[in-house]
Amino acid sequence: MAERESENHGQLTLEQNSKPLDANSYATKKTIAQGMLDIALLTANASQLKYVLQIGHQHEFYTLMLWLISVSIVLQVCVGVILLVIGGLDINRHGDQRTAIILNDVTLIMIFFISLINVGVSGFGMEHSHIRLREVMSPPK
Repeated sequence: MAERESENHGQLTLEQNSKPLDANSYATKKTIAQGMLDIALLTANASQLKYVLQIGHQHEFYTLMLWLISVSIVLQVCVGVILLVIGGLDINRHGDQRTAIILNDVTLIMIFFISLINVGVSGFGMEHSHIRLREVMSPPK
């Protein structure tokens, strides 16, 4: 299904369907979807942070994990704020287009770094620790 840009405000039309696609609506929905994925990753990182804090220094990579998870969470919050700003932009207005492109590029770079950090968190993660949470949390006998 081929798309082509029409003359009216950058709206896209489909050859099979003459109904124009609103590029601004599409961008807003895309931004919302990215935000929801960011929330899912933020929730996972919060759970990982809780686990590392409960284990404490007994985790063999405690400092590294604490640092990686914290940086990931901070970057995710920043991406979330930027996505809120992008969601409020109207890309049909010429003045907002450049801002939207720059912010989109910034979020892309930040998401790339978040992904790299979370690969590191997985590599040094919970399943590789020789300490189990039950052993740490259970009272001594």
